[in-house]
Amino acid sequence: MAARLNQVRSKATEVSQFVSKHGCAYYKDLMAKNKQYVVDPPTVEKCQELSKQLFYTRLASLPGRYQSFWKELDSVKGVWKNRKELKVEDAGIAALFGLELYCWYCAGEIAGRGFTLTGYKV
Repeated sequence: MAARLNQVRSKATEVSQFVSKHGCAYYKDLMAKNKQYVVDPPTVEKCQELSKQLFYTRLASLPGRYQSFWKELDSVKGVWKNRKELKVEDAGIAALFGLELYCWYCAGEIAGRGFTLTGYKV
């Protein structure tokens, strides 16, 4: 256990040294590449205004998303009605999609428990 802890500490030290050497250059490069997105001057008031704009813009997009959801649901209903004509490839893709959703659910459960595998009822 102590060896593992020392290994983690040494890795953390390496990462810290790398960030201290290259972090500033990375930050400057990132900001130079994305300067068209930066509001000048970057004040707290401007950040709050942009935050409100983002919130209300997302809120305004809800009716369009709602309509898209119902269109998708109608297409799924259509596929279900014509399931006798469903190809094996389409069924396989749907099964893989369901499996992927289940895996993401399991990963979320593990992350929610602090990345531990203990405490689960078998």
